[in-house]
Amino acid sequence: MARFAMIMAGGSGTRLWPMSRTAMPKQLVPFIGGRSLLELAGERIGGLVPPERRLVCASDASRDQVLSAVPGLEPRNFLGEPVGRDTLNAVGFTAAVLAARDADAVFCVLTADHVITPQATFEACMQTGFALVEADPSRFATFAITPTHPATGYGYVEYGDLVPGFAPAVHCKRFVEKPDIKRAQEYVASGRFGWNSGMFVLHAGTVLDAIARFCPASHAGLMRIHAAAARGADLAPTVAEVYPGLPKVSVDVALMEPASTDASLCVCTVPMPVEWKDVGSWPSWGSTLPADDAGNRASCTTVHLGSTNIVVASDDPAHTVATIGLDHVVIVRTQDATLVCRADLAEQVKDLVARLPRSLR
Repeated sequence: MARFAMIMAGGSGTRLWPMSRTAMPKQLVPFIGGRSLLELAGERIGGLVPPERRLVCASDASRDQVLSAVPGLEPRNFLGEPVGRDTLNAVGFTAAVLAARDADAVFCVLTADHVITPQATFEACMQTGFALVEADPSRFATFAITPTHPATGYGYVEYGDLVPGFAPAVHCKRFVEKPDIKRAQEYVASGRFGWNSGMFVLHAGTVLDAIARFCPASHAGLMRIHAAAARGADLAPTVAEVYPGLPKVSVDVALMEPASTDASLCVCTVPMPVEWKDVGSWPSWGSTLPADDAGNRASCTTVHLGSTNIVVASDDPAHTVATIGLDHVVIVRTQDATLVCRADLAEQVKDLVARLPRSLR
């Protein structure tokens, strides 16, 4: 079985406005130590699969930027989506293409939203995931992050019994969507749950068969893409025709949840004890930076007088931001827009963007 890797990089990242824009979504913004999240994700798979077996699924409009951001990415391995149709179809698109290239293709699905350390632990867990699926193609391997607090913004995976011969992998008992704080506290205290990472290892043929059973509305269109790939045809016309009509649904809801209760399939989970930062908002981005004694974090020059827990970002490192007497505030400065908001309201940046003129989105 040949191993492949696919990075999903199709999100819009509106909560990271004004740096993340339609023309430069968050995955491509070089705001993690001068590198983008997509660059970090590309480096993360360096020890897992050779360059010619690495794919990226993203908006077709970002093709040139993605090819530049991932060294060695072959043009045919860029899977361009004309419109976003959520993660099930990104995974299905990849499975359709890979199954046409290799009937026994096994691929890992990674995201371009996270900062993950240490690399050695990540790689060891992914190797276990590949081994699980290579030993039994009916398996879906998932990865669960060891929780550090009772987060309500993540989904959870409940651990079952160990998978013989593949410790520390366990059988997945169930997936739980974002819980309330009481249930999240219970999950973390029990030690029987991990955060759903959104990363998987899958057999391409098994994925397509499962989509046929659980989401037939997607399967018919995906098989047209598969047929075009098998002919060696240019995929763009078929994808442009098929993709907008696919139902918009996540891979967790449409595939993983029903698969976890289906006797003919086996969903396994590999606990992943890593530091996992989901860079989806300005406070979470701030957590990637060192803090001063007052909890202030910044990517540019700052001067604070009596301010605490401030997050400051600027597209000009030489720009100086000064504050007086503020607490838990986010300040983001770009050449054409500045955002100032309370840190606890940072999730509402997405709603703010909807009110902006299109020229600023």
